[in-house]
Amino acid sequence: MNSVGLLSSLPGRKSGDGVLNRLVGRKNAEVAVSEAAQAFFIARLADTSDRTPILVVTPTANEAEMLRNDLVIWLGSDRVGVFPAWETLPFERVSPGVETMGRRLDFLSRLREGRCPDVVVAPVRALLQRLTPDARDVELLEVRRGGTADISILSESLIRLGYRREFQVEHRGEFAVRGGIIDIFPSTADFPIRLDLWGDEVERLTMFSVADQRSTSEMNSCTVAPAREMRPNPAIRRRAQELIATEPWGTDQWRRIARGELFDGMESWLPWLVVDELVVADLLDSEALVLLIEPKRLKDRSSDLIAEETDLAQALASTWQALDDNGNPRRFPGFHVPFERMLKQSTAGVWAIDSTSTGPTQPRFETRRWETAAADPKRLLDQVRELSVAPNQHLIIAANGQGSAQRMAKTLSSENIDLQVHTTTPYDGESGGHVLVAPLERGFIAPSLALAVLTERDITGRRRTHRSPRPRSDAQQTFEDLQPGDHVVHHHHGVARYGGMEHRTLMGSERDYLVLDFKGTDKLYLPSDQIELIRPYKGGETPALSRMGGTEFAKQKTRVRDAVSEIAQELVVLYQSRLHTSGYSFPSDTPWMRELSESFPFQETPDQATAIRDVLSDMESPQPMDRLVCGDVGFGKTEVAMRAAFSAVAHGKQVAVLVPTTLLAQQHHQTFTERFANHPVTVEALSRFLTPSQQRRVIADAAEGGVDVLIGTHRLLSEDVRFKDLGLLIVDEEQRFGVSHKEVIKHFKTEIDVLTLTATPIPRTLEMSLTGIRDLSLLHTAPAERQPILTHVGEYDDRAVAEAMRRELLREGQVFFVHNRVEDIDEIAEQLRRMVPEARIGVAHGQMDEGSLEQVVIDFWERRYDVLVCTTIIESGIDMPSVNTLVVDRADMMGLGQLHQIRGRVGRSGQRAYAYLFYPPNRTLTEKAFERLRTIGESTQLGSGFRIAMRDLEIRGAGNLLGGAQSGHIAAVGYDLYCEMVTEAVAELKGEPVKASRDINIDLPIQAYLADNYVHLEEQRLEAYRRLAAVTELVEVADIEAEWTDRYGPVPEAAQALLHIGLLRAECTRLEVTEISVANRDRVRISPIELKHSEQVRFKRLINDGPYTGGTYKEDLKELTLRTKIAGPNLAGELFAFLRELRPTD
Repeated sequence: MNSVGLLSSLPGRKSGDGVLNRLVGRKNAEVAVSEAAQAFFIARLADTSDRTPILVVTPTANEAEMLRNDLVIWLGSDRVGVFPAWETLPFERVSPGVETMGRRLDFLSRLREGRCPDVVVAPVRALLQRLTPDARDVELLEVRRGGTADISILSESLIRLGYRREFQVEHRGEFAVRGGIIDIFPSTADFPIRLDLWGDEVERLTMFSVADQRSTSEMNSCTVAPAREMRPNPAIRRRAQELIATEPWGTDQWRRIARGELFDGMESWLPWLVVDELVVADLLDSEALVLLIEPKRLKDRSSDLIAEETDLAQALASTWQALDDNGNPRRFPGFHVPFERMLKQSTAGVWAIDSTSTGPTQPRFETRRWETAAADPKRLLDQVRELSVAPNQHLIIAANGQGSAQRMAKTLSSENIDLQVHTTTPYDGESGGHVLVAPLERGFIAPSLALAVLTERDITGRRRTHRSPRPRSDAQQTFEDLQPGDHVVHHHHGVARYGGMEHRTLMGSERDYLVLDFKGTDKLYLPSDQIELIRPYKGGETPALSRMGGTEFAKQKTRVRDAVSEIAQELVVLYQSRLHTSGYSFPSDTPWMRELSESFPFQETPDQATAIRDVLSDMESPQPMDRLVCGDVGFGKTEVAMRAAFSAVAHGKQVAVLVPTTLLAQQHHQTFTERFANHPVTVEALSRFLTPSQQRRVIADAAEGGVDVLIGTHRLLSEDVRFKDLGLLIVDEEQRFGVSHKEVIKHFKTEIDVLTLTATPIPRTLEMSLTGIRDLSLLHTAPAERQPILTHVGEYDDRAVAEAMRRELLREGQVFFVHNRVEDIDEIAEQLRRMVPEARIGVAHGQMDEGSLEQVVIDFWERRYDVLVCTTIIESGIDMPSVNTLVVDRADMMGLGQLHQIRGRVGRSGQRAYAYLFYPPNRTLTEKAFERLRTIGESTQLGSGFRIAMRDLEIRGAGNLLGGAQSGHIAAVGYDLYCEMVTEAVAELKGEPVKASRDINIDLPIQAYLADNYVHLEEQRLEAYRRLAAVTELVEVADIEAEWTDRYGPVPEAAQALLHIGLLRAECTRLEVTEISVANRDRVRISPIELKHSEQVRFKRLINDGPYTGGTYKEDLKELTLRTKIAGPNLAGELFAFLRELRPTD
């Protein structure tokens, strides 16, 4: 981000305007500034005035964000800050985001210390909201490399600042302590930090990645802001104790606060706990300046907020049984103060900025607007041409990206307008015409300053939104969820119950063992270094335990292997036909593709960028593509598809986009048309919304090559639909198509590229991807503004439904009510009208005629209805950002993927969203329905679609990959082992070398384990053992040692011995040795090993050196025996060195 702004480049900072010079010394003023020039005017004011900070107040949070983005371009990131409002509703029992609270407290701390940015932007709601008394003296923690820190004091300070102590840091507001290492995720930081202490000295300070917990880069210092805005200090605890008597309806909450607990949603009780009415403006001194943008709108917005809060308080007082002595709802204290009170006690200066003059005497910053390009581009071009040659004129063309900067310069050059392009060189403020990368919202012409700014939006009409990526953890780890009592599959013995980890000394060997309970009383203590022999069991119903050493599991494996080989043959035929069919190679690095990429209105998330790269790379290769893009709802799959479609169209091929519903076809048609608006691409939709004659015209155009992108439902698969030159098939919401549809798609498949998009792939598709038959791209990164959806699963209750609907109406949102039976859907709608009379309710279902359905959906889109009672017709990809509450009355009747898809229809605008999944009261749920509802209730994190699909695979089983039959093979051996077997069978048929699973048994009488005071969490120890048991090369052991040192501190002796065993295991892999054991504490057996004559000579020489007292080599048994002094803790390292010397690497 820019640390130096564009304004600093302009000569004399363009301060010659008389209006600002006249106003700059005043404490109170009114001025008219057009909306397009407001950011520039405020930037100039910050540069000219001595007042600081300048607090800019906007009517909405969205306007605050846009104004801040523009100010950063003019002033630079260091001079601009933001003071956000809480994103939660008043009295909502949910805490605001940790980052939001951290940013607010960081500002308040800077304000107290006089370190504020020059300009701070805030929505009016943030200024109306009451603060805690702590706001006057917010403390921040400073940590520096080379500084001092006491672990216990630092931990207490973090808890006091509202941080939660966890075993592993994954989210903002958490910290963890392991020995002399402290991990902290500061509330305002993008990445967590790690302090490595040597005594009381901070020896190392680094950032680290949440995904793998490894350090990424060194830091010199870091500021840690509080994670909670309201913390139970003595005054608040005393007040809570008093409320137990005066407000008994909230006794449970008051008691928790009086005890000093920190809990989710405690901020909602602030109005009762804080007596003083303190707001931000009260903290500003006389040197500060408050700019009110559109004062009338600010006042109206404030009135709306207060009215909304009052209505909500009345409704909740009844629901919470907060009644007075007469049985009437109590009057709740307010969260927000009235607009008149906002600045009443402030000593700061106040300016009002209107976008239009309110009277003839009001001072005005004179600007002109640009001509619009839409009606007549010639007039805009004439305006630009005239300004580009005017003497001493500064003309700045502000492009959104480098590609569009080059394109705009080239286009204007063809109109004889010569401009200098600054994509690599800085702009130093010289006069004339210049093209810069500066994604400003709107442009203006300021004649008095000889300055004109033309933005990309002024030319195209398209806004650029700024979406920054949010780091997310990687995909699932093998043992991350393994708990005692879970089922596992042992490679040889079969299904067992995991009993936990035990630390034992057996036969002189001290280590951790995994306890496995088999059928009857059979019990196996599996050494931790042989953990690769087990896999977590995934397969649905609770499996029967196998008998240890029995033949039953071996027979099951044989049966499954036979079935797997049949499936593998079909898969390989498909794979080989793909491999040997020459597809079309689409070059991806073209000027047109770069231009399309630059025009993407969001910042790509890291996963999205990787998926786009992989898809375009597949399309560039001569083999046909078959890739699955699995990403959660709203994570950017459609943009991946658009890049692929554009690549195909740019090379003269046609694209078919297959979607499951008519509504989604319409929405995709609109999205694709808008996205390709600047390019000669013809997009058509084929759906039942078209008349028969219109359908015939579209089909004829597609057959003649007149349609580039054809979007449609399964109608696309009809025999009469033909393409002149189809190059790419995109299947969206793949989980909605049945086996028969997929059989038709298979006929398409061998010659053309296929891209499949889904949030929750059906088990068969997921299995094909996980076993390597199809390529898989996962989108894990949530758009930064999206929040997890609060999900309630429970028995149906009219009161809960009414409260959910009213709450959404109060914040001017809309509601989806899903009832999946057409027969009585109108009765349900009528019932809801009686429950919530003020709600405007519409009904939509798939059996309505096209015209009626389309009209209802359009009316709902245009907000003529508040609630849409509908069937699962909304499941597929409909994007309505104003819908933030979902109610499903029979969630027990729906599949897991279906529930996740429907839930993904809400919360798409960055607002907090709610999902209420009900089942009938007093009804016994089937085991599968219970599992589904429990999974959807637990999986509320963004990006949980892939996890839900994996769980669906366990609940349902995968079935046959290529047909419709369900199979019990997965249930027999567990999903992971089944996948392994399919992969091996496929590799064998393809003639690839099958990696033999080599069991290496190293049994040494030494202390080799991870102590629980070194690695605290059992699942972390399991994962560490798994990684160590899977090593095949020395470099992997070095990487594991570096990770342990980084995450847990210096490696203790017993863990060091474990690493030496890892080195020995890597050496065994190289030499193809499968067993090393010790007999009588002084004899080491190594087998099988075949020594050449020269190696036998070397062996005789080596056994007389070092720690050995002799040895033998039995050529017939391929066994080597070493006699050693009593085996010591360094035995594994000594054996590793011996084998390296016996057979050195080439």
